Amino acid sequence: MTIKDTAEEWRVTATDTPFVGNKTSVRTDDVVMPDGTVVRRDYQVHPGSVAVLALDGEGRVLVIRQYRHPVRQKLWEIPAGLLDVPGENPLHAAQRELYEEAHVKAEDWRVLTDVYTTPGGCDEAVRIFLARDLSEAEGERFEVAEEEADMELARIPLEELVRGVLAGELHNNCLVVGALSLHAALNGDGLDALRPAEAPWPARPFEA
Repeated sequence: MTIKDTAEEWRVTATDTPFVGNKTSVRTDDVVMPDGTVVRRDYQVHPGSVAVLALDGEGRVLVIRQYRHPVRQKLWEIPAGLLDVPGENPLHAAQRELYEEAHVKAEDWRVLTDVYTTPGGCDEAVRIFLARDLSEAEGERFEVAEEEADMELARIPLEELVRGVLAGELHNNCLVVGALSLHAALNGDGLDALRPAEAPWPARPFEA
């Protein structure tokens, strides 16, 4: 038996968008179940995101600490951001986020993993990249505002992040998935076996 997610779309008899926000919206679909009944499903419509697990030559991961109002916490995270332009190449978006949030560039990029953050209530898809061969970006730093103006930056050993995840001390989805995926790759087939940075992404198709 092959364990693999597959595309499938159940029939929708009616749909509505009762809320449209700046970046996301809420959609209500009436969906036909296998027994013929129709149930209503509300979910957030999201443009998609990218995240970057940037690993330096000393085995440390670049992390940021940022206030997240919905959960009322300051969370340690990895650089991440929205796919603001439909069809945008996710690698280009990831490179932009690493520059804007950390003023860092990377020479080696791979796809670490792809995830749906909360598929029961949101269609957000995130591609998490592994970035290596880091160096300081050229030019002036990106001007930050709002929550990002209070952002902290650090480089933490991967082993310490894995320990914090398993201890229940770190909770950001992309950091958790990224750190554990990198740990698994290092102890499995190695980083050279990861997918190339331009690997297809059916959840958010893009132009090369």
